[in-house]
Amino acid sequence: MNSPVVGVAVVGPTATGKTALAVDLARELGGEVVNADAMQLYRGMDIGTAKATEAERRGVPHHLLDVLDVTETASVAVYQRDARAEIERLLAAGRVPVLAGGSGLYVQAVLDDLRFPGTDPAVRARLDAEAERLGTPALYTRLGERDPVAAAKILPTNTRRIVRALEVIEITGEPFSANLPEPGPARYGTVLIGVDREPAELDERVNERVRRMFEGGLVDEVRELEKRGLREGKTAARALGYQQVLAELDGDGDFEAAAAATAQATRRFVRKQRSWFRRDQRIHWFDGADPGLAARVLDTLGR
Repeated sequence: MNSPVVGVAVVGPTATGKTALAVDLARELGGEVVNADAMQLYRGMDIGTAKATEAERRGVPHHLLDVLDVTETASVAVYQRDARAEIERLLAAGRVPVLAGGSGLYVQAVLDDLRFPGTDPAVRARLDAEAERLGTPALYTRLGERDPVAAAKILPTNTRRIVRALEVIEITGEPFSANLPEPGPARYGTVLIGVDREPAELDERVNERVRRMFEGGLVDEVRELEKRGLREGKTAARALGYQQVLAELDGDGDFEAAAAATAQATRRFVRKQRSWFRRDQRIHWFDGADPGLAARVLDTLGR
């Protein structure tokens, strides 16, 4: 591509090297990084989310980090509004926005025409109660009958999204899939760059990252966040690592077990991320282990 780069999104599974690549690209392109990791929105959740340190940012401004208290619930709709505003501000200033993160729905909300219908607390409460009483599989079967297109795009174990889809169907009278974007060019002319690694190598990187997190003070970070209301947060308290530490704080205090459980849960999450992003045919994929990764991506971008 010979036209000037307008925007870049660096996506892919956890621990593949997205952060370092995003910084490299921002430095080369005259850009700034916009966070697309749902858990890095939270203030104080630094170690467990592998949030880039000031040194790792290498002077590149980062946006939409540390914007929520741990008691607040992250909202994709609010993130969509804020991230688009930030990207449009950067574009107006002649800067290249580099959207970076592994939260697939958040990336999609920014780059695609993803709509967010309103909610009905009574309907939501009833569906939540049904999920508790009947189980997630029963609600997933119901969704498959009412909107097979949406069911095919939602994991059968994702209770929250299944309930949301059924809620939208009930309050709008139209399929949930009607609110999902059709494939097409990404907003802002964004080029999507995917970073992945061989599964066995990535599993080892996850294990090592989790080991460093626990050695680097994750348990103390969770204890400090408890004082700020972490347990009250519907989103933050469920973050990988944080929920496992909280469970051991309530139990036997076996933080080696918490680390093992965190690594296992993260490896499962990596597979879900890979499945999500691999469906998007617009993504140009690269090997995160390639020592010339940044140069190869820049070649793809025509720089």
